[in-house]
Amino acid sequence: MTEVEIGVAKRARRAYAFDDIAVVPSRRTRDPRDVNVGWSIDAFQFETPIIAAPMDSVVSPETAIRIGRLGGLGVLDLEGVWTRYDDPEAVLREIRELPDEVATARMQEIYAAPIRPELVTERLAQIRAAGVPVAGALSPQRTQDLYQTVVDAGVDIFVIRGTTVSAEHVSKSSEPLNLKKFIYELDVPVIVGGASTYTAALHLMRTGAAGVLVGFGGGAASTTRTSLGIHAPMATALADVAGARRDYLDESGGRYVHVIADGGLGTSGDIVKAVAVGADAVMLGAALARATDVPGGGYHWGAEAHHPELPRGRRVQVGSTGTLENILFGPAPTADGQANLIGALRRSMATTGYSDLKEFQRVEVVVAPYHKQ
Repeated sequence: MTEVEIGVAKRARRAYAFDDIAVVPSRRTRDPRDVNVGWSIDAFQFETPIIAAPMDSVVSPETAIRIGRLGGLGVLDLEGVWTRYDDPEAVLREIRELPDEVATARMQEIYAAPIRPELVTERLAQIRAAGVPVAGALSPQRTQDLYQTVVDAGVDIFVIRGTTVSAEHVSKSSEPLNLKKFIYELDVPVIVGGASTYTAALHLMRTGAAGVLVGFGGGAASTTRTSLGIHAPMATALADVAGARRDYLDESGGRYVHVIADGGLGTSGDIVKAVAVGADAVMLGAALARATDVPGGGYHWGAEAHHPELPRGRRVQVGSTGTLENILFGPAPTADGQANLIGALRRSMATTGYSDLKEFQRVEVVVAPYHKQ
């Protein structure tokens, strides 16, 4: 791996974002209708590799159901307004209408309300009653307190999601979550992350996780790079974690851990390149927040935007492109890669001659920096 010299005392590895790479067509092409974009994790089969991020602007119980019926997986944020308030719609309306200069401070107050276990059970039961896979997410800090409530409610897939999650968290003030023990004792598949390096991902895979989220501060609503000086260009991060998956497959005697891109996926082209460098599925936030039938109403924010002590995100206006069905399957009203995401993925796979996602991970990729005008 090529290193560059920052100065006499520091060298750095060159890393690549999605805008720095491009997929190369091969000698064969296919009919897009013959391309399979389905994937599976544990016993669950999905028609598309789309996971809706556990963010209040993207997933409500109703949108989780809608996404499930469209062939994807909607993950409900179990620390969001849906588990804190009886009437979350009124709270969401207030968040959408907040002036920019007070949005962060008011959101900190809104999200200071306690999480109510009975609402966790009620919201997950609503999704289960619709007959689609049920997925809920907690941060590592909340998992110890609420996981039994979540499991008892009948969750199918448990997501532990933070800005970064490690298998070796160290704390002098609190007992850290023992991921290996926790995952071993659960009867449901666990997806955990984010991770952005080979070593961090390999350690998470060794805990027994079914999937690893890859990303760190790369989303549209994140200011992690500005706040903490930390950023992981997604093309390199995914390729590194895919390498960990390959090595863990050998180490474990055949256990396959799914790699899920989580961040920096603003357009259909980004989704294509995420799969090309190793992702099995993608977790989308801003790309789905542009739907007219999601809770954000043209705005988007994540948990980092209302952290009580150090916000590392903000509420951003992303606008509205069309319904969830339009965004996933078209027709696309514009040519900017913000709609018909699945159609674009199919077209790219067909143009390069690949018939399914696992095959497409072998596509040729070149470094070709693209500077948007």
